[in-house]
Amino acid sequence: MTRVPRGYIARRRRTKMRSFTSNFRGAHLRLNRMITQQVKRAFVSSHRDRGRQKRDFRRLWITRINAATRIYKVFDSYSKLIHNLYKKKLILNRKMLAQVAVSNPNNLYTISNKIKIIN
Repeated sequence: MTRVPRGYIARRRRTKMRSFTSNFRGAHLRLNRMITQQVKRAFVSSHRDRGRQKRDFRRLWITRINAATRIYKVFDSYSKLIHNLYKKKLILNRKMLAQVAVSNPNNLYTISNKIKIIN
């Protein structure tokens, strides 16, 4: 059987995989088999960590809001603040509340007063 030289298709596939390995080191940058394994692993990790990043930021925002509500005595806890926000139909997401709590606590206090006045 005659030898068939592989053309540009395999080379193009390998160079495409190699384009993802700009920050890799050693064999992970040079050997084709290692490159494919590491690129697949990196894609799996990035896909998994996108969801994890959303969770982590939500936890951070909740922690910041809870700390601010307790320090500035806006409410007894985070859960009571969120409960009253939903009850009064004030639509503020946790990211916005955390920004307000960190940057300007006076505004958090005015938001809580609005909730209490409506009662």
